[in-house]
Amino acid sequence: MKHTIKITLIILSLGVLSSCGVGYSYVLNQNHNATQVELSESNFKVVDKVSGSSEVEYVFFFGGIKKRNLYKDAYTQLLDQADMIGKSKAITNLTTEEHVGGFPPFYTRRTITVHAQVIEFE
Repeated sequence: MKHTIKITLIILSLGVLSSCGVGYSYVLNQNHNATQVELSESNFKVVDKVSGSSEVEYVFFFGGIKKRNLYKDAYTQLLDQADMIGKSKAITNLTTEEHVGGFPPFYTRRTITVHAQVIEFE
């Protein structure tokens, strides 16, 4: 009986001390602008890599912001870092990564990171 209790306590302790995490990466065009650019000539160069990240924490699935707003915050950081206002630049190769970790349902952390390359036209 004591042996069974010890094994049960060890298994429960390992379960409490470990965390779970799931990561996703999306390579798709979430930029729905109607801009058309002709890239058949080498009239551009890659000038920078930029990224933006946003994170939210939930306790018992309560708290934080919605996933759509989380993506919006990360994308806004990316655009601020790209410094494209008044310049002939564009972002390309947009990649979105999502990581969900913690101890669901007690504590969950969701992080969305957006990466892109900045190209400048000559």
